[in-house]
Amino acid sequence: MKAMIMAAGRGERMRPLTDDTPKPLLKVRDKPLVVHHLEALARAGIDEVIINLSWLGDQIRTQLGNGESYGLSIEYSEELEPLEVAGGIVQALDLLGEQFLVINGDVFTDFEFPRLAKVESAAHLVLVENPAYHPAGDFACEDGFIVNDTEPRYTYSGIACFKRGFFTGLDRGKRSLAPMLTQAAEKKIVTAEIYTGQWHDVGTVERLQALG
Repeated sequence: MKAMIMAAGRGERMRPLTDDTPKPLLKVRDKPLVVHHLEALARAGIDEVIINLSWLGDQIRTQLGNGESYGLSIEYSEELEPLEVAGGIVQALDLLGEQFLVINGDVFTDFEFPRLAKVESAAHLVLVENPAYHPAGDFACEDGFIVNDTEPRYTYSGIACFKRGFFTGLDRGKRSLAPMLTQAAEKKIVTAEIYTGQWHDVGTVERLQALG
């Protein structure tokens, strides 16, 4: 199974740090965020990684190269402008297999990726307890499926497993993942699990600094 790391975003809330450095290369505990992901994927035996690039993408490509130094094979999906999560995935589908992991490049976590290898649904999300900055959450989890308009609600962690078919028929272009998941929740076709281990959305300078 392959994995895709979403790394194309501008990181507006992280400015001025992201004026000169792409967000996935910002360091947490002496390593760039994206390197934490690469090392975890390598440990999990997932050795083929696709990374989408846009803002300052050349820096990411230069630092990570072909992935050999991490025990991986890395390919890149170039975006002239950030296409958001779903748009980035659709553009990269030819590089991905029938089932693949998707990981937001700006999260820090100790989630163990092998647990997603046996997913059977069209999509499977990892949910976490709502952080203080997102108290309303995104979805509830009912009988193992994401649903809307039910309590308690949880936050989508930015970690998921998708089958190619979830994106079949979508045209290339800028596209958000959130509306697609909300529609899928109405149909009860996306499974989920609730993760209670370490997880942080490194979305602001303050959150980055808090991790040390």
